[in-house]
This record gives sequence, structure tokens and C-alpha cells, in this order.
Amino acid sequence: MNKDKIFELAKGFRGRAKNCIRIARERVEKALQHSYRDRRNKKRDMRSLWIQRINAGTRVHGVNYGNFMHGLMKENIQLNRKVLSELSMHEPYSFKSLVDVSRNAFPGNKNVVIPPRKVAF
Repeated sequence: MNKDKIFELAKGFRGRAKNCIRIARERVEKALQHSYRDRRNKKRDMRSLWIQRINAGTRVHGVNYGNFMHGLMKENIQLNRKVLSELSMHEPYSFKSLVDVSRNAFPGNKNVVIPPRKVAF
């Protein structure tokens, strides 16, 4: 990369990392390495977040995440985790119907009791 490109990428850095070419080149290379790595980690983190949201939504109805997903797989319902997490947050009635379908498809879901809700005073 030429000097102008380095300084353009180093804009906003602190100290001599924004105006000294040797330091700026090192800082820019490291920043590009971090951005490359974190583009992949972001996908990993989002999938984890979706799974946590689905698990929270299913536990309200007395089913855990693994049994819920297994029941959906048995019924050949092919919704990805992103869509399921959005449904659990914004469409509780639609999500409850999916939980009921999953519960009927997988026998492990049938004998689960719904935990009582905690009341805060």
C-alpha cells in the first residue's frame, strides 16, 4: 500500500499512529487483521445470541432448546435460528404455536411441566 492509503486508513488513530508512516503502517496492518478476524467472530456471536433467545422463549412454555429444535426437525419445519429468535421476541403467539407443534412431534417434550412465573414485589 502506498503512503496516502496508509494514512487514509490510519485516520482517527491516536498519537503518532496517525501521522508517522512506520507506526501507522504497523497499526493499520494490525487493525486490518482484527477486522478480518472479527467479521468471522461476529457471525459466531450472533448465532449464540439467537440460541439464547430461543432457549429463553421455549423455557417460558416448558420446553428446552434442544428438544424444541429436535421437534421442529421431526416436523420438517425449516426455520433458521435468526427467524426463530425474532419470532420468540416479537411474535409470542406464533412462537407458542411452534412450541406446541414441536411438543407434539417429539415425545420428550410431552411430560414437561411449565415452571411457575416469579412475581417481583
